[in-house]
Amino acid sequence: MSLPTPSDDWALFLDFDGTLVNLADAPDAIVVDPSLPEVLRRLRAGLDGALAIISGRPIEQIDRYLHDAVPVVAGQHGMERRDGQGVLHHDPVPEHALAAARVLLAPFIARHPGLLLEDKGASLVLHYRQAPELAAECERQARNIATNSGGELTVQDGKMIFEIKSDGQHKGDAVAYFMQEPPFQGRTPVFAGDDVTDEAGFAIVNRMGGISIRVGDGAASAARYRAPGVAGLFAWLKAFPDA
Repeated sequence: MSLPTPSDDWALFLDFDGTLVNLADAPDAIVVDPSLPEVLRRLRAGLDGALAIISGRPIEQIDRYLHDAVPVVAGQHGMERRDGQGVLHHDPVPEHALAAARVLLAPFIARHPGLLLEDKGASLVLHYRQAPELAAECERQARNIATNSGGELTVQDGKMIFEIKSDGQHKGDAVAYFMQEPPFQGRTPVFAGDDVTDEAGFAIVNRMGGISIRVGDGAASAARYRAPGVAGLFAWLKAFPDA
């Protein structure tokens, strides 16, 4: 199904990795299209500010990669949010549980050089893209840590990752949060993402009568539309009407 014709009464929510930029072997190895920040600035103007990035990355990373083109951002799956007024909101972080997880994962990572542990502060991401044969063992390690955390931590699957995070917040919550406030309130929500971590966003948008877009081929999804990949979604975004 082809993507819908853009409208200036939308509230547009975009994932980052795998949606606006192609995935890479390591989080800091991504390549951002030089024109992306300017395209996003034009989108934001055309939508009267109703544009937000909803990412698993921390907000400071999104700002760095996009050169502050998008003021409204939800980072770490909604654990941190910067709203339309520029106010930062941070959910409580289970510091002791995460500290224990770091200690438990250190020897496991040391034994397997192909693995990478990304520490976001509010969550830990176990990357096995360079050691796919260790997928089952990585999942076992991550889920054991969550089980032993007394309910403070959960495991979020993703593309070649297992993320150990606080049990609660997800991207759908971030979308719902922003939709309650200007400049998003009263608009039709549109959410684009590429991974299982974005399914909660698709579900929320569908319930609101909005538009959900899964980027790339792959597993079954709650999204009602498919974009052929990062390049396909980017071409669609560039076709939005000007302010």
